[in-house]
Amino acid sequence: MSADAQPEDHSDLDALQVPPGSARGVFGDRLELAEGYWRILATDGIDHGLIGPREVPRLWDRHILNCAVVAELIPDGVNIFDIGSGAGLPGVPLAIARPDLEITLIEPLLRRSTFLERTVEALGLTNVRVVRGRAEEKAVRSEVGTAEVVTSRAVAPLERLAKWCAPLVAAGGQMIAIKGSSAADEIERDRAVVGRTGITDLRVSTCGESLETPTTVVIGTKTEAVRSKKSRRR
Repeated sequence: MSADAQPEDHSDLDALQVPPGSARGVFGDRLELAEGYWRILATDGIDHGLIGPREVPRLWDRHILNCAVVAELIPDGVNIFDIGSGAGLPGVPLAIARPDLEITLIEPLLRRSTFLERTVEALGLTNVRVVRGRAEEKAVRSEVGTAEVVTSRAVAPLERLAKWCAPLVAAGGQMIAIKGSSAADEIERDRAVVGRTGITDLRVSTCGESLETPTTVVIGTKTEAVRSKKSRRR
């Protein structure tokens, strides 16, 4: 096993698992659950190819906390769909930080959806369910309906992402996409196309000021359903 691979012994993993001081402020008395998720990502997540071995030292800051702080932008008690959930980011950290949220993890690949189901069961997250399928599939849309918030992280460019998210967002709800430094450029490039999906008022926001690197997101609001031309003629 190379030096860049998974930590060689148990003690190394234990040392890396110690959360940064900011984690207590994010997770409160549920920090132990977040630590359990960290260990799952650092072991099973690597075995399933969902997390690269080199990411283990950065799991807290770059992945878990980076996602969990999005909770600052989400109202109390809403339903959330996390599309292309992969290793459970951002859906699982959100579920740990905010047990008041009802979260559906939507993931098309069997290997990943099985990992998510096992993770949810191992952590005892009763506010989370896993749906296998693609967000754009009619069968998935029929099964899950709509939610007040649809989240994603590193799934697709904004133009394509909005087409997948828009049918899942309830009128007046929001699409929240974790993005990087190019967020403003994506909005400028794709605003018109995204607007045709019913997602409007695109804007960049940041959260997690307690983190070394705050999280950047693009937020869009779903407009009220537009009546068809036939309906308007009537």
